Amino acid sequence: MAQQKSTSEESDVQAEEILSTCVDLNGNAYRYPAGKAQLSVMRLSLPPHTALPWHTHAMPNIAYLLSGELTVEDKETGRTHTFYAGQAINESVNSAHRGYTTGQGAELVITYAGVEGQTLTDPLPGEPEEF
Repeated sequence: MAQQKSTSEESDVQAEEILSTCVDLNGNAYRYPAGKAQLSVMRLSLPPHTALPWHTHAMPNIAYLLSGELTVEDKETGRTHTFYAGQAINESVNSAHRGYTTGQGAELVITYAGVEGQTLTDPLPGEPEEF
Protein backbone atom coordinates (compact mmCIF):
# COMPACT_ATOMS: atom_id res chain seq x y z
CA MET A 1 0.00 0.00 0.00
CA ALA A 2 1.40 3.39 -0.95
CA GLN A 3 2.04 5.89 1.80
CA GLN A 4 0.15 9.15 1.67
CA LYS A 5 1.60 12.47 2.76
CA SER A 6 -0.25 14.41 5.41
CA THR A 7 -1.79 17.71 4.39
CA SER A 8 -2.88 20.58 6.61
CA GLU A 9 -6.53 19.48 6.21
CA GLU A 10 -5.61 16.06 7.63
CA SER A 11 -3.97 17.49 10.76
CA ASP A 12 -7.31 17.26 12.61
CA VAL A 13 -7.48 13.48 12.28
CA GLN A 14 -8.35 11.91 15.62
CA ALA A 15 -8.16 8.30 16.75
CA GLU A 16 -9.70 6.93 19.93
CA GLU A 17 -9.47 3.37 21.15
CA ILE A 18 -12.97 2.46 22.32
CA LEU A 19 -12.27 -0.98 23.81
CA SER A 20 -9.26 -3.24 24.19
CA THR A 21 -9.81 -6.50 26.03
CA CYS A 22 -8.62 -10.09 26.34
CA VAL A 23 -11.86 -11.26 27.98
CA ASP A 24 -15.53 -11.37 27.06
CA LEU A 25 -18.40 -9.68 28.91
CA ASN A 26 -18.46 -12.55 31.46
CA GLY A 27 -14.72 -12.28 32.13
CA ASN A 28 -13.75 -15.41 30.16
CA ALA A 29 -10.48 -15.28 28.20
CA TYR A 30 -10.89 -15.09 24.43
CA ARG A 31 -9.66 -18.09 22.45
CA TYR A 32 -9.58 -18.11 18.67
CA PRO A 33 -11.07 -21.09 16.84
CA ALA A 34 -8.72 -23.34 14.86
CA GLY A 35 -8.91 -23.06 11.08
CA LYS A 36 -8.48 -20.52 8.29
CA ALA A 37 -9.11 -17.10 9.86
CA GLN A 38 -12.09 -15.12 8.60
CA LEU A 39 -13.18 -11.71 9.83
CA SER A 40 -16.80 -10.69 9.34
CA VAL A 41 -18.56 -7.38 9.93
CA MET A 42 -22.33 -7.11 10.37
CA ARG A 43 -24.54 -4.03 10.67
CA LEU A 44 -27.57 -4.75 12.86
CA SER A 45 -30.57 -2.45 13.33
CA LEU A 46 -33.09 -3.16 16.09
CA PRO A 47 -36.37 -1.25 16.42
CA PRO A 48 -37.63 -0.18 19.87
CA HIS A 49 -39.06 -2.95 22.08
CA THR A 50 -37.24 -5.75 20.25
CA ALA A 51 -35.57 -8.80 21.81
CA LEU A 52 -33.11 -10.93 19.87
CA PRO A 53 -33.42 -14.70 20.31
CA TRP A 54 -31.20 -16.42 22.89
CA HIS A 55 -27.95 -17.35 21.15
CA THR A 56 -24.25 -18.02 21.53
CA HIS A 57 -21.12 -17.14 19.57
CA ALA A 58 -18.25 -19.62 19.18
CA MET A 59 -15.77 -16.86 18.34
CA PRO A 60 -14.61 -13.56 19.81
CA ASN A 61 -16.64 -10.59 18.64
CA ILE A 62 -17.07 -6.95 19.54
CA ALA A 63 -20.03 -4.72 18.75
CA TYR A 64 -19.97 -0.93 18.48
CA LEU A 65 -23.23 0.83 19.28
CA LEU A 66 -23.71 3.53 16.64
CA SER A 67 -26.98 4.82 18.06
CA GLY A 68 -29.60 4.07 20.66
CA GLU A 69 -29.44 1.83 23.70
CA LEU A 70 -29.04 -1.94 24.01
CA THR A 71 -29.28 -4.20 27.04
CA VAL A 72 -27.41 -7.52 26.95
CA GLU A 73 -28.79 -10.27 29.21
CA ASP A 74 -26.92 -13.43 30.24
CA LYS A 75 -29.28 -16.45 30.26
CA GLU A 76 -27.52 -18.40 33.03
CA THR A 77 -27.04 -15.60 35.56
CA GLY A 78 -29.77 -13.17 34.51
CA ARG A 79 -27.23 -10.35 34.73
CA THR A 80 -27.82 -7.42 32.40
CA HIS A 81 -25.52 -4.72 31.06
CA THR A 82 -26.93 -1.66 29.29
CA PHE A 83 -24.84 0.02 26.60
CA TYR A 84 -25.31 3.41 24.95
CA ALA A 85 -24.35 5.00 21.64
CA GLY A 86 -20.58 5.32 21.36
CA GLN A 87 -19.81 2.31 23.56
CA ALA A 88 -18.36 -1.05 22.53
CA ILE A 89 -19.61 -4.43 23.72
CA ASN A 90 -17.21 -7.33 24.24
CA GLU A 91 -19.79 -10.04 23.65
CA SER A 92 -19.67 -13.32 25.51
CA VAL A 93 -18.35 -16.46 23.81
CA ASN A 94 -20.02 -19.87 24.24
CA SER A 95 -22.45 -18.42 26.76
CA ALA A 96 -26.15 -17.93 25.99
CA HIS A 97 -27.25 -14.32 25.87
CA ARG A 98 -29.54 -11.94 24.04
CA GLY A 99 -29.80 -8.25 23.38
CA TYR A 100 -32.94 -6.19 23.67
CA THR A 101 -34.10 -2.63 23.25
CA THR A 102 -36.64 -0.71 25.28
CA GLY A 103 -38.04 2.71 24.32
CA GLN A 104 -35.46 3.44 21.64
CA GLY A 105 -33.96 1.30 18.93
CA ALA A 106 -30.31 0.50 18.44
CA GLU A 107 -27.91 0.30 15.53
CA LEU A 108 -24.68 -1.67 15.86
CA VAL A 109 -21.68 -2.73 13.84
CA ILE A 110 -20.37 -6.12 14.98
CA THR A 111 -16.96 -7.57 14.09
CA TYR A 112 -16.46 -11.34 14.39
CA ALA A 113 -13.05 -13.09 14.48
CA GLY A 114 -13.91 -16.62 13.38
CA VAL A 115 -12.86 -19.18 10.81
CA GLU A 116 -13.98 -19.89 7.28
CA GLY A 117 -17.42 -21.53 7.17
CA GLN A 118 -18.24 -20.85 10.83
CA THR A 119 -21.67 -19.43 11.68
CA LEU A 120 -21.60 -16.03 13.35
CA THR A 121 -24.48 -16.76 15.70
CA ASP A 122 -25.79 -20.08 17.02
CA PRO A 123 -29.40 -19.89 18.27
CA LEU A 124 -30.42 -22.02 21.25
CA PRO A 125 -32.77 -24.94 20.46
CA GLY A 126 -36.27 -23.67 19.69
CA GLU A 127 -35.09 -20.15 18.90
CA PRO A 128 -35.32 -18.62 15.39
CA GLU A 129 -32.35 -19.40 13.12
CA GLU A 130 -31.77 -15.79 12.07
CA PHE A 131 -32.31 -12.38 13.57
